[in-house]
Amino acid sequence: MNKIHVFLFDGFSDWEISYLTSEINKSEAFELVYFSKDGNPVISMGGLQIMPRTSLADLKSNDVDLLILPGGTAWEKGENKEIEKLTIELFESGKPLAAICAATAFLGQLGLLDHVKHTSNDLNYLKAVVPTYRGDKMYQNVLAFTDENIITANGIAPIEFAREIFKTIDLYSEERIEKWFQLFKNGVWSE
Repeated sequence: MNKIHVFLFDGFSDWEISYLTSEINKSEAFELVYFSKDGNPVISMGGLQIMPRTSLADLKSNDVDLLILPGGTAWEKGENKEIEKLTIELFESGKPLAAICAATAFLGQLGLLDHVKHTSNDLNYLKAVVPTYRGDKMYQNVLAFTDENIITANGIAPIEFAREIFKTIDLYSEERIEKWFQLFKNGVWSE
């Protein structure tokens, strides 16, 4: 079974991952593993108190098939530094990383967006939040984008973010993913 790890921290943007986690959780092919830096409960931006299954210290990078980083102001404040080592190890081993909203700034801080096509909240946002960011020429002005092993999304695009992840992990057929997208994005269901 493929293990998809979701990093949770105080103030994470719960709505940015809700579409994708509910769909992945339905699948028997994937296991969602929620973790925090120390394994202790966290409180989302929406006030949900969540008990992660494990801690960062108990993870081994070879057990992670996909890492999902939800947004939240902690990234802009330079918090969550403890996840750097795991993120770099996964990137270097070619495993997919998915970041939305301010978590894209974290990938920018690590230099992981300098040579792959990506998106974020805005190009000027990345430049302002990450002075060392050098990926200007690779920036895509779209809601969500996947290039190589990096999935990025604008903070207003949790449905597009989910779609990119579904495609990356082959959760459903292309046709079924598109039907799902049309339903949740546009309220249209076709048989």
